Amino acid sequence: MTAPAVDFVLPVKRHRVFVVALLLALALRGLAMLGYRPALWFWADSFAYLTSAARPVPGEFRPLGYSLFLAVLSPGPGLELVTAVQHLLGLALAVAVYALLRRRGLPGWSATIVAAPLLFDEFLILLEHMIMADALFAVLATGGILALLRRRITPAVAATGGILLALATLTRTIGLVALGLTAGYLLLRRCGWRVWCGFAVAGAVPLLAYATWMSATSGTFGLTRADGLFLWARTATFADCSVIRPEPRLARLCPRTPVASRPAPPFWLWAPWSPINEVRGGERNALAGQFAWAAIRAQPVDYVTAAGYDLRWLLRWERTTGPDVATKRNPYWFPLEERPLQKSVRAVAEAYEGGPAATRIIEPYAGWLRAYQRFGYLPFPLLMVVLAAALVLAAVRRRVDALLPGLAAAAFVLAPAFLHSYDIRYVAPAIPLTCLALGLAATRPLPPGAPQTSSADDGGGAAHQRGPRRTRGPQRDGLITLGGRETSAG
Repeated sequence: MTAPAVDFVLPVKRHRVFVVALLLALALRGLAMLGYRPALWFWADSFAYLTSAARPVPGEFRPLGYSLFLAVLSPGPGLELVTAVQHLLGLALAVAVYALLRRRGLPGWSATIVAAPLLFDEFLILLEHMIMADALFAVLATGGILALLRRRITPAVAATGGILLALATLTRTIGLVALGLTAGYLLLRRCGWRVWCGFAVAGAVPLLAYATWMSATSGTFGLTRADGLFLWARTATFADCSVIRPEPRLARLCPRTPVASRPAPPFWLWAPWSPINEVRGGERNALAGQFAWAAIRAQPVDYVTAAGYDLRWLLRWERTTGPDVATKRNPYWFPLEERPLQKSVRAVAEAYEGGPAATRIIEPYAGWLRAYQRFGYLPFPLLMVVLAAALVLAAVRRRVDALLPGLAAAAFVLAPAFLHSYDIRYVAPAIPLTCLALGLAATRPLPPGAPQTSSADDGGGAAHQRGPRRTRGPQRDGLITLGGRETSAG
């Protein structure tokens, strides 16, 4: 056997448990590619992304990040290229999480177990196969945080993390939370002004450029023109104008339906009978935001109660959108039957695909995947237990590196219910971050002079290690102590 072949075989043997898991995960994604062609659709949202990809102009309700991603992949083989790239990005994220945990000293089988939800969760596989922004957002947000969990953070590394998190924010605006948390993390690590400025500039410039583009096309400087509308829809589920006593110009936004009979927030935003449709022009978002904040100030307990009521779905073991969704119509399960595209959206889908774009179900591959989805997911109650355990363990052990992904995961789970409404796909980005937080919290802080590669072995060969590094003082969680003051190891 030649020397290059030996170099290739040894790493595979050291990571053989993960390699086997990775191949099985690749096979599951292959079933999705073979069984549901060319892609899965999510109501009107998928087609709105395609429309913006064909004519990229900043819109009212969502930033253009995912639409630009679609535009980059077109022209080409069509939607199958999109789903293939999304599947590969999901697998690459699992590899990156596993690699970081191995570098932190976690044994191969342990790191594989921690990364297993990224490989095998049916929900993540489904979102990767769907023309929606959630899979890309999860990769960008987790990737940006991963980039900054190194022992040595240089300005270039910080800038990479900032750019990834900025792109995540331009894909879904909730990414702003991850940007803020990561900025605080870098301050706690005392990485120096060059590192922090590199992160801040790289994170801010894409957002400022997009906001300027938005201002030039719509007159509004921001990432969307709907933050007030979404918050108003949240408050419309409980707002009592006899308590709020809004100004006359806001009173027309008062819900007229009795509180006990009011539907979920999305209905208030999109239904034709919604009072928001009585407001026209550029003042809609501003007035909706003012009404929402007046309702929150007047009814803070009702606001928290409404958000908490939405979050009750996190306690359901089954992966469903709610009690009114029939099993075969659940948009978060691989479907049982083919459905033609509606005439109103067919043209934009077929223009991108270059041919028929309705999902074709091909057996037996689709049936095998449907059988797998009955059990192949991490139930949300268990996910919440794991997240809570990771946060507690990270706090007790003072592992700031584990707290960062844990807090970001918690924010991604909780914030949507307070800002608009709960949807199970909003929980998806928390899955890789929760796994990462748990893995980091479980690893031991590297002792002074410890090599950065793992000494743990999968049982398939001795792990190669670098020689010990010199340090100027005791090291803890990426920080070193110099004269009683902590500073970054980089």
